[in-house]
Amino acid sequence: MAANESHYTPPVPAFDRPVKLLIVVAPYYRDIADDLVAGARAVLEAAGAGHDLIEVPGALEIPPAIAIADRTGNFDGFVALGCVIRGETTHYETVANESASGLMLLGLRGIAIGNGILTVETRDQAAVRADPAGQNKGGGAAEAALHLVALSRKWSGRDSGVGFRPGPDSYQIAGDQDDGAGNEPKTA
Repeated sequence: MAANESHYTPPVPAFDRPVKLLIVVAPYYRDIADDLVAGARAVLEAAGAGHDLIEVPGALEIPPAIAIADRTGNFDGFVALGCVIRGETTHYETVANESASGLMLLGLRGIAIGNGILTVETRDQAAVRADPAGQNKGGGAAEAALHLVALSRKWSGRDSGVGFRPGPDSYQIAGDQDDGAGNEPKTA
């Protein structure tokens, strides 16, 4: 059973300048959300990272809230927390899939996000996963966000070497060809 297995997690990165994250939580199941937040806060505080917290109505609102905060705020990364418990209808699939998809799309844009939205069959499963003394999925999401912030900082400003980049004092107009006489492209 997976619950009894131990899993490797890389050490939390150290930072040479301050880190600030936003925890975005959907407290639909307040007790579960409180445990997720407690786990995330403990990890962030142990890492010396600052954080703010906002609440949104449900898991589907977490990705748009992160997109807004990324566009208008001053955060290095985000921790997404919430819980979706399967019910009697297909709404569970919609909420679980679309919230995960929204976070993934934001992550692929380069936003550092730790996903701590639990998707479970029962409340008991959620409680075990949210418990900071248990599986601590809130803390795990905070660690994931910190790792992505570290990667973002490591590679920020690095040139990927892909594409055409003329020298700083020259430009070339599409269609300009070497005339064979050694004439250089026009210079600014």
